[in-house]
Amino acid sequence: MLYRKIQDKLRSHLSSGSDKIIIVEGARQIGKSFIIREVGKKLFSNFIEINLLEDKDGLGLFGNVTTTEDFYLQLGMIAGDRLGTRKNTLIFLDEIQEYPHLLTMLKFLRQENRFTFIASGSLLGLTLHHTTSIPIGSILIMPMYPLDFEEFLIANGIGSDVIGYIKQQFRKKESLAESTHLRIMDLFKKYLLSGGMPDAVNTYLSTHNIVKVREVQQDIHTLYRADASKYDFSHKLKIERIYDMIPSMMESKKKRVIIKDIEDKKGARFKSYEEEFDYLIDSGIALEVKAVTGPRFPLIESGTKNLLKLYLNDVGILTGVLYRNNIRAVLDDECSVNLGAVYESVVAQELKAHGHNLFYYDNKKKGEVDYLIDNYATLSVTPVEVKSGKDYTVHSALDAFVDNSDYNVKEGIVFCNSREVRKKGKVIYLPIYYVMCMDADVADPGSLIF
Repeated sequence: MLYRKIQDKLRSHLSSGSDKIIIVEGARQIGKSFIIREVGKKLFSNFIEINLLEDKDGLGLFGNVTTTEDFYLQLGMIAGDRLGTRKNTLIFLDEIQEYPHLLTMLKFLRQENRFTFIASGSLLGLTLHHTTSIPIGSILIMPMYPLDFEEFLIANGIGSDVIGYIKQQFRKKESLAESTHLRIMDLFKKYLLSGGMPDAVNTYLSTHNIVKVREVQQDIHTLYRADASKYDFSHKLKIERIYDMIPSMMESKKKRVIIKDIEDKKGARFKSYEEEFDYLIDSGIALEVKAVTGPRFPLIESGTKNLLKLYLNDVGILTGVLYRNNIRAVLDDECSVNLGAVYESVVAQELKAHGHNLFYYDNKKKGEVDYLIDNYATLSVTPVEVKSGKDYTVHSALDAFVDNSDYNVKEGIVFCNSREVRKKGKVIYLPIYYVMCMDADVADPGSLIF
């Protein structure tokens, strides 16, 4: 079984006695249901799973329940012999977004306290936007993503001592030993090919066959496009078009969404496609990076959505689209292949999985910086550049950004292929795999005491 960090959080919450109901949120095919089953079955003697997507397509038992009494009646029909108490019975409501009224009902199920509940949702963000009564205070939403690089290392047999060493060196801002660097860099490149979708990672581990890995990724890519069919025909076509455009956007110079290209319409406005963008982002199949022109901490107060970058949620799907079955483009650093878009994508994926909101710096005169992230330890903005080639010390936009006294920058980061960690002025150069250590949490636990 693949280790997922979220399983420790689930186990801790379900063992704590808290009556808040967890909802695990994320894109389809990232392993939400599997992890909930694994944790739930070990902690509860009665584990009852109800797939609400299958229910909606089948008997629709839960489609019209309006009271908790109705809910328990339907529950008793399918699992009456396994219903015990709150301490030994976990009810798993899978794909809860299919029945938005059940989201509202969670508040009342919690109040009655008859059983322990947990839920998952694949389009939860979109559903919450259209739910009139969100049970705030009764639910705890835990976002989940494809395997991050640390989880991929663990899947490949890298032990906790090595993981600890990497994190220690990152904190000390020191380089890894040469042998460790080469091993981790080798696995990083393989991660670019396999990505973090559990089925793709398991296929890589069992076969090491890129053709079979790509088949899994293509199936998921096709599934994501097909999910757009839940919308009416006009929205479906736009969603599919934008989703298909993402790899080519990432290969372009600006890398951002060009609105007029979506339907080849001059004068087209961002507002005309807001629902489509919301679908791709809220469903978890695309990661958004918002533009910032006047960065201030916290960045959420500065972001604008009109100049938007979109990244696929999994770097393996991206390399499958770009390079198909050719592994040499990634593993051998082919001179004719620019891996800039791939490196930017994996950094977006890692930063998001580690709790960061994603922004980039956009200035017509001074250029762009790939990412801006909030540094909660220093209460400042940290600019991040991603370089896949040998010219990683060339970054005029980053230099101008860190030298701007108005931005109060403590440190800028360049992620690159170099093993050596070094600092020049306010800019620190880090090996690309150190992005796995970029947690958004406050660094000093003592600062939590007040």
